[in-house]
Amino acid sequence: MIDQRLLPRREVYRVYRDSREVARAIREMVVRGAPAIGVAAAMGVALGARRLSERNTDAGFERLCRALLHTRPTAVNLAWAIERMRRVYREHRGAPMNRLRERLEREAQAIHDEDIASNRQLGRHGASVG
Repeated sequence: MIDQRLLPRREVYRVYRDSREVARAIREMVVRGAPAIGVAAAMGVALGARRLSERNTDAGFERLCRALLHTRPTAVNLAWAIERMRRVYREHRGAPMNRLRERLEREAQAIHDEDIASNRQLGRHGASVG
């Protein structure tokens, strides 16, 4: 993530390897802007799913989602992205753990890709008006 607290004077990229780090980044406003917060939350869910155990998957997944939701309780895109990840989890929860994790990672990537496409479309539209 680009540490948005430092912009425009410095462009610093941060790497997060687990959901707790992503949650902290959202809470501390490293990432700003509704769509970017949603993407970060989805990626946080995917990272957190890597640590879920086979024995307590449902409870662990729900704890993970709630922890990310509490980082910014009023952020609409954050809640939307987490709900989308929950839907994928529910649809694939009987699958082997590696397939479930893969599916969650693909969904997080899809949320990311859709955000980029939306921004590009907005840019094209703005360029045609200006």
